[in-house]
Formats: sequence, structure tokens, C-alpha cells
Amino acid sequence: MAGKPKLYYFDGRGKMESIRWLLAAAGVEFEEEFLESREQYEKLLQGGSLLFQQVPLVEIDGMKMVQTRAILSYIAAKYNLYGKDLNERALIDMYVGGTDDLMGFILMFPFLSAEDKEKQRAVIVEKATSRYFPAYEKVLKDHGQDFLVGNNFSWADVHLLEAILMVEEKKSDVLSGFPQLQAFKARMSSIPTIKKFLQPGSQRKPVPDDKYVETVRRVLRMYYNIKAN
Repeated sequence: MAGKPKLYYFDGRGKMESIRWLLAAAGVEFEEEFLESREQYEKLLQGGSLLFQQVPLVEIDGMKMVQTRAILSYIAAKYNLYGKDLNERALIDMYVGGTDDLMGFILMFPFLSAEDKEKQRAVIVEKATSRYFPAYEKVLKDHGQDFLVGNNFSWADVHLLEAILMVEEKKSDVLSGFPQLQAFKARMSSIPTIKKFLQPGSQRKPVPDDKYVETVRRVLRMYYNIKAN
């Protein structure tokens, strides 16, 4: 019997958080090793575990997988969260890609200066409410089903819920003009595995703080300043 997947990353969200979300939604228990020093990172590099010299790294089914999208695709397929046929998979990929674009505006937010954070907050809310949320609102309204693809719970739904909650952290009433997404959020949050992941004490990570930022900068030797989009 295969052991639990093991995740190598920082003790914070970053690119690993979507992997945590998808594993949790699938009901899969996983272990984590947090990178806290440059030495840990270099050990992974020297051991040949990081093909492109980057984390996230996930050990699963005897493989050492890197590249976030590849890891997520594998998990989605393995746990039947990737549609029933090629057409559904294409839609899931399309929706996940859109959500990734929105998340991209949020990912580097913790590393910005205070001034740039305020600018970026406005950008995130504007992009969410004018481009991405209207698209998903229309998808749900047009087909009248509970989920984005084939009326079955999929990776696309998990990813969208994660993004919604992230944007709500920037503006709590951001869904006020999107009734379909409000109902979607409620449905998704009541799915037992996701409800469990949303509870205190789960492996879901909190909003990144200064300690997380300092650790990432130190381990990856990020000596440059990141600018807002």
C-alpha cells in the first residue's frame, strides 16, 4: 500500500496551497516537510529531487513531481476530479487556467511594499469583478447546474472556491453582485471534505505573514523587490 503523499514547501500558501486544497477535497491525507533553511533547499537540489531547481515538490506514488500544474493534473486524474471525457477535461483546463490567471495577481501580494499592496488590492478586486467572476457567473447561470463542468464536482470547482476565498480576503463583499457564485460558494463549502479543510486546525494555510515572507526570501535568496502588476 502506497504511503501518504509528502509535500515539500514553505509553511505557507504560495504555489503549494492549491495542491493542498485538491488533495484535501479528494479526501487524501498528506504529510508535509517545511523548508526553513537554505540548507534544506540545497539538499533537495543536490539530491536531484528538484528537476527545474524549484519547489513545490510532491512525492506521490513513487514519483518525485515538480511543476504545480503537472502535480495538480495528476491528482485530479487519479481521484476522478478531471471530468469523464476529453471534452470535459478541456473545459476543466480552461476554467482552471482562468482561475490561475486571477490567482497570479494574488500570489506575490505578500512580497509587495505597503504602498504597492494597496495598488495591487485594487487591481485584484477590479480583475475579479470585471473579468473572472462574471465569466463563472455566466457559466453557472447558463447551464443551471451545481458545478462548472458536467454537473460533477471537479478540480475546476475546487480551484474556483480557493480563488473566491482569496479575493474575499482582499474585499469581503466582493461577491455581492454575483448570486450564482454566492450559491456556488455555499454548496462547495458544505462538501464534507472541503468543510473539514476549512475548519481551524486543518492543513490549510493562513494569509501569509511577515515571517513567511522572510523565510521564503532567505531560503530562495530573493534579494530583489517585487513590484505590483
